[in-house]
Amino acid sequence: MLVEIQVLPSPSGTDTARFAHVDAAIARIQAADLLYEVGPLGTSVEGTPDQLWPLLRAVHEATLESGAGSVMSIIKVGQAAADRGPTMSDLTGKFRA
Repeated sequence: MLVEIQVLPSPSGTDTARFAHVDAAIARIQAADLLYEVGPLGTSVEGTPDQLWPLLRAVHEATLESGAGSVMSIIKVGQAAADRGPTMSDLTGKFRA
């Protein structure tokens, strides 16, 4: 399964760390020890449904736990029958050097 999540916390960070709440969300993804890729408008993560559904919630909540007043998360989910993909490599591999 492949997911992409974009968190939109308000505010996005603090006076000293402009994207602190977004960084907290990414840190939660990093701690999951799954294959992920941070992009400019969201982060993609590969894993099983049992790994990814709870992670999406944890990432959303990480922004609030870091001090954001509110958050909206936009998610995309890609899954094939028999949980075989798609993978990031399936979708973007031919465009990478």
